[in-house]
Amino acid sequence: MSKTTVTGLFVAAIAAIFAGIVIGLAATVAGLANGAVVFGGAQLVSLNGDVLAWTIAMRVVGSLVIAAGTVAAITAWVGALLNTYRLEDKTWFAVPLVLGFVSVGWVAMIAYVLAGPDTPAREATTATVAAG
Repeated sequence: MSKTTVTGLFVAAIAAIFAGIVIGLAATVAGLANGAVVFGGAQLVSLNGDVLAWTIAMRVVGSLVIAAGTVAAITAWVGALLNTYRLEDKTWFAVPLVLGFVSVGWVAMIAYVLAGPDTPAREATTATVAAG
Protein backbone atom coordinates (compact mmCIF):
# COMPACT_ATOMS: atom_id res chain seq x y z
CA MET A 1 0.00 0.00 0.00
CA SER A 2 1.53 3.31 -1.03
CA LYS A 3 1.90 6.26 1.33
CA THR A 4 -0.59 8.18 -0.82
CA THR A 5 -3.18 5.44 -0.31
CA VAL A 6 -2.47 5.27 3.42
CA THR A 7 -2.80 9.06 3.68
CA GLY A 8 -6.07 9.14 1.75
CA LEU A 9 -7.51 6.30 3.81
CA PHE A 10 -6.47 7.95 7.08
CA VAL A 11 -7.97 11.31 6.08
CA ALA A 12 -11.19 9.57 5.00
CA ALA A 13 -11.26 7.71 8.32
CA ILE A 14 -10.95 10.94 10.30
CA ALA A 15 -13.70 12.54 8.20
CA ALA A 16 -15.98 9.54 8.71
CA ILE A 17 -15.44 9.49 12.46
CA PHE A 18 -16.19 13.20 12.79
CA ALA A 19 -19.25 12.83 10.51
CA GLY A 20 -20.54 10.00 12.69
CA ILE A 21 -20.08 12.09 15.82
CA VAL A 22 -21.93 15.01 14.23
CA ILE A 23 -24.79 12.71 13.10
CA GLY A 24 -25.09 11.24 16.60
CA LEU A 25 -25.04 14.61 18.33
CA ALA A 26 -27.50 16.12 15.84
CA ALA A 27 -29.85 13.18 16.32
CA THR A 28 -29.70 13.56 20.09
CA VAL A 29 -30.28 17.30 20.00
CA ALA A 30 -33.12 16.98 17.48
CA GLY A 31 -34.72 14.20 19.49
CA LEU A 32 -34.59 16.17 22.73
CA ALA A 33 -35.80 19.34 21.01
CA ASN A 34 -38.77 17.48 19.48
CA GLY A 35 -39.83 15.84 22.72
CA ALA A 36 -38.41 12.34 22.49
CA VAL A 37 -37.80 12.58 26.22
CA VAL A 38 -39.82 14.95 28.36
CA PHE A 39 -38.73 15.66 31.91
CA GLY A 40 -41.33 16.64 34.49
CA GLY A 41 -45.00 15.95 34.99
CA ALA A 42 -46.62 13.15 36.95
CA GLN A 43 -44.18 10.48 35.76
CA LEU A 44 -41.03 12.66 35.94
CA VAL A 45 -39.83 11.27 32.59
CA SER A 46 -42.02 10.56 29.54
CA LEU A 47 -41.00 9.06 26.22
CA ASN A 48 -42.47 9.93 22.83
CA GLY A 49 -42.10 6.68 20.87
CA ASP A 50 -42.21 8.12 17.33
CA VAL A 51 -39.53 10.76 17.89
CA LEU A 52 -37.48 8.43 20.06
CA ALA A 53 -37.47 5.75 17.34
CA TRP A 54 -36.10 8.22 14.77
CA THR A 55 -33.53 9.48 17.25
CA ILE A 56 -32.34 5.95 17.96
CA ALA A 57 -32.25 5.12 14.24
CA MET A 58 -30.10 8.15 13.50
CA ARG A 59 -27.81 7.34 16.42
CA VAL A 60 -27.37 3.87 14.94
CA VAL A 61 -26.49 5.42 11.57
CA GLY A 62 -23.95 7.67 13.28
CA SER A 63 -22.47 4.67 15.09
CA LEU A 64 -22.16 2.73 11.84
CA VAL A 65 -20.37 5.67 10.20
CA ILE A 66 -17.98 5.83 13.16
CA ALA A 67 -17.40 2.06 12.88
CA ALA A 68 -16.59 2.39 9.16
CA GLY A 69 -14.15 5.21 9.96
CA THR A 70 -12.54 3.08 12.64
CA VAL A 71 -12.05 0.17 10.23
CA ALA A 72 -10.54 2.58 7.67
CA ALA A 73 -8.20 4.02 10.32
CA ILE A 74 -7.02 0.56 11.38
CA THR A 75 -6.49 -0.38 7.74
CA ALA A 76 -4.41 2.78 7.20
CA TRP A 77 -2.40 1.98 10.34
CA VAL A 78 -1.67 -1.56 9.14
CA GLY A 79 -0.72 -0.18 5.71
CA ALA A 80 1.68 2.27 7.34
CA LEU A 81 3.18 -0.55 9.41
CA LEU A 82 3.69 -2.69 6.31
CA ASN A 83 5.34 0.24 4.50
CA THR A 84 7.66 1.10 7.36
CA TYR A 85 8.60 -2.51 8.10
CA ARG A 86 10.49 -2.58 4.79
CA LEU A 87 12.74 0.28 5.87
CA GLU A 88 16.23 -0.49 7.13
CA ASP A 89 15.78 1.84 10.13
CA LYS A 90 12.98 0.28 12.18
CA THR A 91 12.14 3.47 14.13
CA TRP A 92 9.31 4.40 11.75
CA PHE A 93 7.93 0.88 12.25
CA ALA A 94 8.36 0.62 16.01
CA VAL A 95 6.83 3.96 16.98
CA PRO A 96 3.44 3.48 15.20
CA LEU A 97 3.33 -0.11 16.38
CA VAL A 98 3.87 0.73 20.06
CA LEU A 99 1.66 3.82 20.00
CA GLY A 100 -1.08 1.85 18.26
CA PHE A 101 -1.02 -0.78 20.98
CA VAL A 102 -1.32 1.85 23.72
CA SER A 103 -4.28 3.51 21.94
CA VAL A 104 -2.57 6.64 20.67
CA GLY A 105 -1.76 5.34 17.22
CA TRP A 106 -3.46 8.37 15.69
CA VAL A 107 -0.52 10.49 16.89
CA ALA A 108 1.92 8.23 15.05
CA MET A 109 -0.33 8.18 11.97
CA ILE A 110 -0.41 11.98 11.85
CA ALA A 111 3.40 12.00 12.10
CA TYR A 112 3.64 9.36 9.35
CA VAL A 113 1.25 11.25 7.07
CA LEU A 114 3.09 14.56 7.58
CA ALA A 115 6.73 13.46 7.75
CA GLY A 116 6.93 9.72 7.19
CA PRO A 117 9.09 8.12 4.51
CA ASP A 118 7.50 7.78 1.09
CA THR A 119 9.51 4.99 -0.52
CA PRO A 120 11.29 2.26 1.41
CA ALA A 121 15.08 2.52 1.11
CA ARG A 122 15.51 -0.92 -0.52
CA GLU A 123 12.97 -0.12 -3.24
CA ALA A 124 14.55 3.29 -3.88
CA THR A 125 18.00 1.71 -4.20
CA THR A 126 16.69 -0.98 -6.56
CA ALA A 127 14.90 1.62 -8.70
CA THR A 128 18.05 3.77 -8.90
CA VAL A 129 20.26 0.83 -9.89
CA ALA A 130 17.75 -0.36 -12.51
CA ALA A 131 17.38 3.15 -14.00
CA GLY A 132 21.13 3.84 -14.05
